[in-house]
Amino acid sequence: MYEILEKKILSDTVKLMKIKAPLVAKKAQPGQFIILRIDEKGERIPLTIADFDRKVGTVTIIFLEVGKTTKQLGKLKAGDFLENFVGPLGVPSDIRKYGTVVCIGGGVGIACLYPLVKALHEKGNQVISILGAKTEKLLIMEKEISEYSDEFYITTDDGSKGRKGFVSDALKQIIEKKKVDMVMAIGPIIMMKVVSDLTKKYNIKTLVSLNPIMVDGTGMCGGCRVSVGGETKFACVDGPEFDGHKVDYENLMLRNRRFVHEEDHACKLEDAK
Repeated sequence: MYEILEKKILSDTVKLMKIKAPLVAKKAQPGQFIILRIDEKGERIPLTIADFDRKVGTVTIIFLEVGKTTKQLGKLKAGDFLENFVGPLGVPSDIRKYGTVVCIGGGVGIACLYPLVKALHEKGNQVISILGAKTEKLLIMEKEISEYSDEFYITTDDGSKGRKGFVSDALKQIIEKKKVDMVMAIGPIIMMKVVSDLTKKYNIKTLVSLNPIMVDGTGMCGGCRVSVGGETKFACVDGPEFDGHKVDYENLMLRNRRFVHEEDHACKLEDAK
């Protein structure tokens, strides 16, 4: 059993939890994820590791209450326990000295960006961070990410904070002003596609973090297969980071919508309780 040591409400639908998981924290690296199960009858869901503390033995997760299981998870409080907390899973991010790196986070993907920004900064890169959300109320971890960023930008769809527009607009302005050696993007699929289409025109290496449907996290079920460069990959064992210029985003978006009806039905049953 894994104890929830701390819970924070970051917005109406976004929650942060620190989980007591010393063995996971001991091996965790930026870019990796965990799979948790609330109870013995619960669904297994993947969540990217937002932070970890090896000394204290904790792993931080941040999640958006969007489906049945995340809504159930959001109802738990400090002192409650999780049945399973498996990890770290996935290939760690390749953290090295690249030069100037633009790190882009959209929506709840901002949480996944934090350990990357921190690690890249500590390696001596010039880190430029761009955070994007629909509205100011949905922005998270601004202070934490800005602390490790040489330049820091915010975009919102409605203009309630920062620049009105999209992360790709801010990225284009940066590219036109200075040499960018690497771009890392985490967030909605359509955001990562737009960013990758833009950087491809400028021949800038781009990595995206894919979090499609995952079940077992070991590559056995095939639920997280994605097409990268015409080859079938499994996000749980080959990723979750891939070359953004080679991902088949159309196929990925179709796969991501496969269980929308079933998830909607499950959410309605959960809300009715």
